[in-house]
Amino acid sequence: MLHTMKPHTAPEDLIPQIAKGERAALAQLFEAESGRLLAVAQRILRRRDLAEEAIQEVFLSVWRNAGNYDRSKGTARGWLTVMARNRALNMLRDGARMDYKDGETLAELGDRSADVRAAFDALSARDALRHCLEALDASKREAVLLCYVTGLNHGEAAATMKVPLGTIKSWVRRGVVALQECLA
Repeated sequence: MLHTMKPHTAPEDLIPQIAKGERAALAQLFEAESGRLLAVAQRILRRRDLAEEAIQEVFLSVWRNAGNYDRSKGTARGWLTVMARNRALNMLRDGARMDYKDGETLAELGDRSADVRAAFDALSARDALRHCLEALDASKREAVLLCYVTGLNHGEAAATMKVPLGTIKSWVRRGVVALQECLA
């Protein structure tokens, strides 16, 4: 049974329709959310082909398990993001599909600080974001970029930077506030 849906139906409204077997709702949810979820998975997996596979599996899971979504436990976007992140992390842990050549390549792929530097260096010198990031002290800038560019959580960023978790949380919070003020 297919319903004509509004062009911008909220994910929270699409999931119950998917639970009823409405394929058009799944297609609309995929169109609205797949790009964002692909970016999450690709930041974790660092390979687009694997990220695409992860997101395909996420949407298959949504099709099968939409009835398990509980709106009282969080947003649909949050539910989808957690599923995408968990699927990507499981693929990383599995490692069966990863075809790395040597330890040096693994170390290079695991260096999130290099991703941070590359993302920062890619910003134009005239870019307002670059100017605002340059105004932050180096530690806050790296913490913000680790969390927002590479997709690390606070604990992973703390481990990467070898500082306490509370310090990272503080740096990220203060850094984001400073960026918002600078960009306003």
